[in-house]
Amino acid sequence: MPNATDGTDPFVAAWESIRAGLRRDCGVRTFDGWLRPIALGAFEAESGTLTLELPSQFMADWVQTHFAERLQLAWRGALPVVRHVAVRVGAAAPRTAAAAPIPAAPEEPAPAAVDDGAFAAQLEPRYRFENFVVGKANEVAFNAARTLASADNVAFNPLFIHGGTGRGKTHLLHAIGHEFRERRPGAKIVYMSAEKFMVEFVAALRANETIRFKQDLRCADLLMIDDVQFIAGKESTQEEFFHTMNEIISAGRRLVISSDRAPQDLDGIEPRILSRLSWGLVADINQADLELRLNIIVKKLESLPDVKVPTDVQMFLAKRISSNVRELEGALNRIAAYAVMQNRPIDLDFVTEVLANILRANQRRISIDEIQSKVSDHYRIRKAEMTSARRAREVARPRQVAMYLSKQLTPRSLPEIGRRFGGRDHTTVIHAVRQIEKLRAQDAELDADIRLLTRQLEN
Repeated sequence: MPNATDGTDPFVAAWESIRAGLRRDCGVRTFDGWLRPIALGAFEAESGTLTLELPSQFMADWVQTHFAERLQLAWRGALPVVRHVAVRVGAAAPRTAAAAPIPAAPEEPAPAAVDDGAFAAQLEPRYRFENFVVGKANEVAFNAARTLASADNVAFNPLFIHGGTGRGKTHLLHAIGHEFRERRPGAKIVYMSAEKFMVEFVAALRANETIRFKQDLRCADLLMIDDVQFIAGKESTQEEFFHTMNEIISAGRRLVISSDRAPQDLDGIEPRILSRLSWGLVADINQADLELRLNIIVKKLESLPDVKVPTDVQMFLAKRISSNVRELEGALNRIAAYAVMQNRPIDLDFVTEVLANILRANQRRISIDEIQSKVSDHYRIRKAEMTSARRAREVARPRQVAMYLSKQLTPRSLPEIGRRFGGRDHTTVIHAVRQIEKLRAQDAELDADIRLLTRQLEN
């Protein structure tokens, strides 16, 4: 098996370019703590799989959860021979302070390999129904997901799950995949983000391999597409997506779609697609209440038996971090890591110090969704215009204002802000921020608008 770092292999140059982009987009702190320690491992030419190595299981799990798909797309763009990326623990990876021996969940045995073709579902082993914490906010989506995965016959198809960022949509999709595979050994399961669907389709067009692309997707027994809002405004991608949906549903196979909003709120998506999305069961995941957040903390700590978090700290976290479940779990991972690295007990003072930035962001409780709503109301436009492809001045300027406020008032990265505005590139956000900063110095009315909106959001 060849190694990606041998000789003058182009893998090294590609990795340097990818690393530079990650550092720019994710920020120095995230990059240095989690992504800098990645080392190139082996490349399996037959499957097109490149192994990226990290010095601890904890770090490998974190990068797999948060960056696996992004790394895969980056490698496909930089070096098309790489079709898959595997994140593993490796002795070659440089050790850093973040690689301290942090308690990790017991490893689960790897599932038997199933040949699902070029788009084999890379399911996260930890995302199962058994460890999905159910509450009032998500019980409808959970029950619908489990029914679709386990029942011999279902009365709905497709299943459309929607909810804000970090509420468990992706967890449910992976759980569906695991349950479906266990009950139907040998079934073909395909899971991909809408962004990957678009990238793969464009690549197939350029390589004149659209027939292979169609066959690989349309013969799936279970097809799951995550974050469908990212194909908004992409006409050719939507055309292929529509026919793929039709083929899957007509053949009696199962289709699961997720999005950050309900079908009727998806702007830039063709009406015929929205009609199909609403045809089955639409289940929403609301923001987790205090009880659910506390239960999530307790469940997470079961996988970290050596990390002792007092009850008062658990309640503090449940009350103070209310934006989304992913951020809550990330806060627990951060506390566990810093406690081990600094050899300190976990108490309220320690947690307040370690999570200072997260707590400040949650104290304001300003989300991109709230900013979009407030700006839309102020300028009297539909909120859906924030994610639409329209470029008319009466729409584009409020959208730029909302992007500017999102950068100023939330801790979100530029790529994430871009995604929340209809899947736009981070360079579009940078342009919007610079444009509004320039106009504020020239236009007193615009400056007054932004000051007013800032006060309303912060209060």
